[in-house]
Amino acid sequence: MDKDSCCHGPGYASPKDAMRNGPREKLLYVPCVSLAPGKPDSLATIDVDPESKTYCKVIHRLWMPYVGDEVHHSGWNSCSSCYDKATEKRSHLVLPCVTSSRVYVVDTLTDERQPRITKVIEPEEVHSKGGISMPHSAHCLASGDVMLSSIGDENGNSKGSFVLIDAKEWRVKGRWEKESADMGHDFWYKPRHNVMISTELGEPRAIQSGFNVDRFQKGLDKFGRCINVWDWTTRELIQTMELGPDGQLPTEVRMLHDPEEAIAYVNCALSSTVWIVSKTKDGSWKAEKVITVENKKVENWILPEMPGLILDQLISLDDRFLFFSNWAHGDIRQYDITDRRKPKLVGQVFIGGLICKDSPVKVTEDKELKERPDPLYFGGKRVQGGAQQLQLSLDGKRLYVTTSLYSAWDRQFYPEMAEKGAWLLMVNVDTDRGGLTLNKDFFVDFGAFSDGPTLANVPRFPGGDCKSDIWL
Repeated sequence: MDKDSCCHGPGYASPKDAMRNGPREKLLYVPCVSLAPGKPDSLATIDVDPESKTYCKVIHRLWMPYVGDEVHHSGWNSCSSCYDKATEKRSHLVLPCVTSSRVYVVDTLTDERQPRITKVIEPEEVHSKGGISMPHSAHCLASGDVMLSSIGDENGNSKGSFVLIDAKEWRVKGRWEKESADMGHDFWYKPRHNVMISTELGEPRAIQSGFNVDRFQKGLDKFGRCINVWDWTTRELIQTMELGPDGQLPTEVRMLHDPEEAIAYVNCALSSTVWIVSKTKDGSWKAEKVITVENKKVENWILPEMPGLILDQLISLDDRFLFFSNWAHGDIRQYDITDRRKPKLVGQVFIGGLICKDSPVKVTEDKELKERPDPLYFGGKRVQGGAQQLQLSLDGKRLYVTTSLYSAWDRQFYPEMAEKGAWLLMVNVDTDRGGLTLNKDFFVDFGAFSDGPTLANVPRFPGGDCKSDIWL
């Protein structure tokens, strides 16, 4: 739960307050996509308290009432952006569904170990009042609203729009922006600099059907290459930065937690690059490439060169370390970003991936590794998938990772995971000098459910985390 809230709202006074005084996490909420025909998705509650008898176990599953939703990311009704509002509580988890465009509102306050659905916002309301489809990221605002980003419009075409949801009545209020961007995906805002930054993933058709190499090479499936900058006050799109071939498929944007800092990092999946986005003296913003993960030349794969596919990233609450996942290569990397434009690699660990020694993919040239990583086994079972969604404990010492991306892409890149289920693992983090070590005593196998395997996406802590909380 949040720090004692007798005199303030949810969350913490500052990022460093959260890091120094926040309690150790005891529960995780993980959205799960069912792989069994006719079965709905669910929200798994996982015990991560090492003093508990049910440590490392799924202790509850909240079933969604419909089939075929694809629960994906999630966000809170309220977070540290409402810290100065004593009447506010972090009480509901918002679950947008990228396939159905449905939005579930889940009560986690009444019984945090057994969440319950409070409200279902149906696709018709999302389409008609918000004008969007494929809702993706969710952030709470100090106004008391929740904002969702979109990938598509109500007709399934690409659209970078943002929809406001009243977090008291749980109804769609309408669009946030005056004019939409061409594409959308993730976003982060920083009122002190009057800015919001968003990314452009691609058109819905290119995402929903999996990665079609032929259509991509012919330019028939369009993926994003742009970062958008918005005026937070006027809600206008004021700048679009075209990244070019080194910035294909920008997925996540993370701004430094310190509200005074005017810096963000954006990862680009297909180009396997990370960019720093910073405010210039004249008030405009610029993007500079600061990290490149080298492609590996391969055989028996869909392309002659395999990118890392950087799909998720996060920043520790002290703004010292940046972590990202290479879903195809399978590794997690930790960078010291004390020198903001010269990130230093200080930690790396492999969590599955497509280049393990037992993989049918043959690596013919690798500029980084001298030998291929070993496959990973827990409880006698091979871990399927590669490092994907990340979540970091408040103190920065424990990094949780799931191995699934999105069902259509999972079936294409990791067909065995799409049959056997995803995994949740933990990595120990050296917060002094940097370094990552796999915790051999913690694992959750989402393929072990008696009613069939599931995929697993972004984990959340009941008390907030470095991917959901924003400080004003």
